[in-house]
Amino acid sequence: MIDTAQIIRSGTNILFVTFDSLRHDVAYTALEEGRTPRLAGLLPGGQWERRQTPGTFTLPAHMAFFSGFLPKLPQPQQPLRLWECRPPAFKEVPPQTFVFDAPNLLDGLALYDYRTVCVGGVTYFSQETPLGSVLPAMFHEAHWRPEFCSPEPDSTRHQVDHALDIADRYAGRQPLFLFVNVSATHVPHGHYLNSSTDSTASQAAALAYADAHVGRLLDGLTSRGRWLVIMCADHGDAYGDDGFYGRGIAHPAVFNVPFAAWAHA
Repeated sequence: MIDTAQIIRSGTNILFVTFDSLRHDVAYTALEEGRTPRLAGLLPGGQWERRQTPGTFTLPAHMAFFSGFLPKLPQPQQPLRLWECRPPAFKEVPPQTFVFDAPNLLDGLALYDYRTVCVGGVTYFSQETPLGSVLPAMFHEAHWRPEFCSPEPDSTRHQVDHALDIADRYAGRQPLFLFVNVSATHVPHGHYLNSSTDSTASQAAALAYADAHVGRLLDGLTSRGRWLVIMCADHGDAYGDDGFYGRGIAHPAVFNVPFAAWAHA
């Protein structure tokens, strides 16, 4: 059980990583085949949880996450929510859940002196368009460059380098909520197999590429102190499953996502 309320009251840093578009079955198989050894060594019990996302593409999924609705287990009994917007008076919230009296998590954390920083990946974080500015505007700082985006084959390295620079800047100054949207698993990723076609195989190759850099991110951050770590996908992608392609559709390939959370001492 993670006592997020106590973690935040104590000023513990928080890392939230979303692997954009990563299907649960791809993440699970890559781990079982030994293609993501760094993640295997980090995840609680060495496994991803299979959960279901509240949104079928990047924008609604992240809006839900930052409003308190992380992916759920596909079962009646749910674990404690890590964070939740202050509910109506008739609803009781367990004391371990961080309740923020604000419209979203980022504003709620600011009330506890957290610096909220986004290292964007896909173009919903690019600030290049009005819609691509909605999510970044929720943070104190939002960072994005073209080399952070999925067409760049070494995007995760660039993102992690930047995230570690940010952590260095704030180390010892104030608690940090660091959000990283890993874009490598978002289309296009066929280039990881020298292919012009995206598939579950090329997404697995993209995840295998990102694995070492995500491990490097955790190594660098946890050498600076204690962190609460949350990792999940925002949604999956269909690659011809039952005749469906892409995201924004009601299909298990889109709804089922990997999830993990743990407190790293």
